[in-house]
Amino acid sequence: MTGPVLSIADLRIAFAGPEADSPPHEVVHGVSLDLHPGRVHGLVGESGSGKSVTAMSVLGLLPRSARVSGSIRLAGDELVGAPIDRLRRARGGQVGMIFQEPMSALNPVFRIGDQIAEAIREHHPQTRHQAALRRVFDLLGMVEVSDPVRIAASYPHELSGGQLQRAMIAMAISNDPVALIADEPTTALDVTVQAQILALIRDLKDRLGTAVLLITHDMGVVADVADDVSVMKDGEIVESAPAELLYRRPQADYTRRLLAAVPRLESLVITEAEEQPVAEDVRVAAADVPAAEITGLDIRYHGRGLGAGLLACHDVTLVIGRGETVGLVGESGSGKSTVGRALAGLIPPSAGTVRIDGVDISRLRGRALRRLRTRIGMVFQDPASSLNPRHTIGRSIGEPLRLHSDLDPAARRREVARLLDAVQLGSGLAGRYPHELSGGQRQRVAIARALSMRPTLLIADEPTSALDVSVQDQILRLISDLRDELGFACLFISHDLAVIGELTSRVAVMRRGEIVETGPSREVLHHPRDPYTQRLLAAVPVPDPREQAERRRQWLELQQLPVG
Repeated sequence: MTGPVLSIADLRIAFAGPEADSPPHEVVHGVSLDLHPGRVHGLVGESGSGKSVTAMSVLGLLPRSARVSGSIRLAGDELVGAPIDRLRRARGGQVGMIFQEPMSALNPVFRIGDQIAEAIREHHPQTRHQAALRRVFDLLGMVEVSDPVRIAASYPHELSGGQLQRAMIAMAISNDPVALIADEPTTALDVTVQAQILALIRDLKDRLGTAVLLITHDMGVVADVADDVSVMKDGEIVESAPAELLYRRPQADYTRRLLAAVPRLESLVITEAEEQPVAEDVRVAAADVPAAEITGLDIRYHGRGLGAGLLACHDVTLVIGRGETVGLVGESGSGKSTVGRALAGLIPPSAGTVRIDGVDISRLRGRALRRLRTRIGMVFQDPASSLNPRHTIGRSIGEPLRLHSDLDPAARRREVARLLDAVQLGSGLAGRYPHELSGGQRQRVAIARALSMRPTLLIADEPTSALDVSVQDQILRLISDLRDELGFACLFISHDLAVIGELTSRVAVMRRGEIVETGPSREVLHHPRDPYTQRLLAAVPVPDPREQAERRRQWLELQQLPVG
């Protein structure tokens, strides 16, 4: 085709009000964009901007309360108001869909191969079972899974996030669609797995000539794969341009703000690992009595089928000085969160010591352990699941004060109001419930609760991974400002190395339960010594198409080198 495969013109979407006589609420206002064969069109914007609603309207997947007007043409056929039979032919046939969370999109009680085969036979009912299975194996090979037969025979819970996303892509391309809609396909993935998925999307659009609509809030991801970009805000397209032009000369103020909010890594210098000096001892930067100290830590998980146990981390040594922020990075399963939980006293060490303010936490019991835990604050990745949905915000923040202080109810309310002001929410939100707040507001509440007892150490476990870049920027600034004001030390756990570079003074890199490299953040993130760190950094997309092309080249070269 010479023209667009999918053309959206003056699209408007409104939802019916809560009352029968209330007017509909319009959430998408006159959106227009075109998808062309063999090109990726990035649709970017913050949560709530209307990106996913726009994508769902293409295949008629919005709820019945939605009112859609305008035009959506797929290969010349109008889809707005089309009969259900026409939409079913498009769904998974002409248009494939890659969802953000494959674990939720895939049926947990059916094997992966059966689900892909079902998608094939839904559009080609004459296909015999064996022919469908052969097609499944071919598709899984096409998306580069290591063992197609084993993956096809597995249930969703038996696969990693990257394997699940590849299976989802295999299902999306199973009927040779002319267009793919990828809705935040890499948000929950590590940078290395994300780089693999983005490389796969680039390869598929080049090899199959597929048009791709990529929905994301990550400007680095867009720089890596998009040919064209549309920026969406409050239901409107505020700017559209070829990717390189948009990054080089953004026209809209909103686009400039989005780009300015993205944490940036310095250019990556790769040299031969053996030419580098031995990594520094992290104890050099620590105070005489550090805020936290881990020495020779082993953590072993026991359970049915684990035999002698699973060694989750081995011989980990890490020191966090008073008022210092140390980053702990690595892929999922590397042992980062295990170290953080051991530091919080939530997991007993199998070997080694964990000290807070010079006190060995593993030797304490009962009241002494509870007192020591008041010196530790914990911020989790998902505040929605860490806050009690039945408790008001004020009660959640005040709970540590009720349990561990002698403050009377009136004094606790004053302290809660002070904490809400400190995290820039305002005391007026104390009576709200978690579901009434945005993701960024809930994370601020979690920070306020973690700091309620004025801890020596704050442990932040992936606190920004699910947030938009602008909200992420606000949370990072908040943690930095509060650290400067209150003087607590911080262990910041993340797989986002750009975020680590923004906030930390030193960084430790974990792989398979061991620390493979430590040093000042600027040195490690700019001039990594260990081959694994080099590979990890090269996988991080940067919000500049030209610089990202060079980083992608480095990543591809490093993929060919062994990692010890």
